[in-house]
Amino acid sequence: MSDQPESEILLRGRVVTPTDVLEDGLLVTRGATIAWIGPAGEAPAPWNERLPETSDDTVLPGLVDLHCHGGGGASFPDATTAQEVRRAADEHLRHGTTSLVASLVTAPADELLTRTALLAEAAEEGVLAGIHLEGPFLSHARCGAQNPDDMLAGDPGLVRQIAEAARGYLVTMTIAPEVAGVTAAETSADADGEADADVIAALVRAGALPSIGHTDASAEQVEAAVDRAFDLLAGATSARGTRPTATHLFNGMRPVHHRDPGPVMACLAAASRGELVVELVADGTHLAPATVVSVFDLVGAAGIALVTDAMSAAGMADGDYQPGPMAVRVADGVARIVGPDGRSGAIAGGVAHLLDVVRSTVAAGVPLVDAVRAASTTPATVLGLADVGALAVGLRADVVVADEHLRARRVLRAGVLVD
Repeated sequence: MSDQPESEILLRGRVVTPTDVLEDGLLVTRGATIAWIGPAGEAPAPWNERLPETSDDTVLPGLVDLHCHGGGGASFPDATTAQEVRRAADEHLRHGTTSLVASLVTAPADELLTRTALLAEAAEEGVLAGIHLEGPFLSHARCGAQNPDDMLAGDPGLVRQIAEAARGYLVTMTIAPEVAGVTAAETSADADGEADADVIAALVRAGALPSIGHTDASAEQVEAAVDRAFDLLAGATSARGTRPTATHLFNGMRPVHHRDPGPVMACLAAASRGELVVELVADGTHLAPATVVSVFDLVGAAGIALVTDAMSAAGMADGDYQPGPMAVRVADGVARIVGPDGRSGAIAGGVAHLLDVVRSTVAAGVPLVDAVRAASTTPATVLGLADVGALAVGLRADVVVADEHLRARRVLRAGVLVD
């Protein structure tokens, strides 16, 4: 690799395009955008005169994480300063995530509004790509690592307050369809009408995507919620995307049973129809490798967003952490809640970077092109971002150069080398 000249950067290696892997490819960035991409042997002048040496590097698009609670010892749900927010975002940026959505967890309403406003400031500065709220309209039965005492019935008014605090950066909210007030079977108001009949309608009207998760709902309840969200998004001028999502599929959901398919099967069916995008925390801890491969086979990379669900311990050593009200212990790279008796309990988020998730997904048996698409192109589509998410001429020069083990060696964001 070499930098020639000034603002032009030439990167040579295995280049992952949206549809293929160029085994000996060349990517040229000029300023903040991608200027050329193709086989190194077909590079036009003047780049063919200064080709870098061949390498074992893999050149990927900058990754897009829709669900992240923190990293580097800093937690978005607990942050009170811009420095803490940037510290968490920078931890993931250095490891290849060039577009990051910061996730909050269930908390008292006043705290959610304060934290949302802080994250909105970071989004305005370009530190974050958006804000995700995981709650507070969730199932007590499937609360996972979240505090059930702060979970509420659906409140469209609170959604409007959160959206106002987010200043246009609220991109998703995790909801449980069975919770009262979250969805309505029938309503006379559409997404652009004056009335918000339920939380789903209020989210769509605010330009955010409903995300099914932390739910004990039946398959029928999930189907109805997905249908409602999909239909409202189709008719909303403010919608950033056309598909709702499912928050970390399988995790925080009623398990599949052959006489009670529950939310998982309903979400998979919707994703296979192109009506939903499912998140997968494919980090080797949250899901078995065979489960990950099966979902890719059933839904395809266009219906999957790989996410980290990372908490403050991402990039940190094993030990005890206190993200929010829950004590968490990280041992052997796995974060679990610590109960009153000192024993470890449920998984409490991830500790991986998104490039680690891509590596685990490929190790499970998913083709590299599909794993990268699910960690870049598909989530960029969910966010309604047309200028990132792939290596293609004219897009923003968000690039990750990884070694032969898919570990980040160099990261560019808008053509600028990340320190």
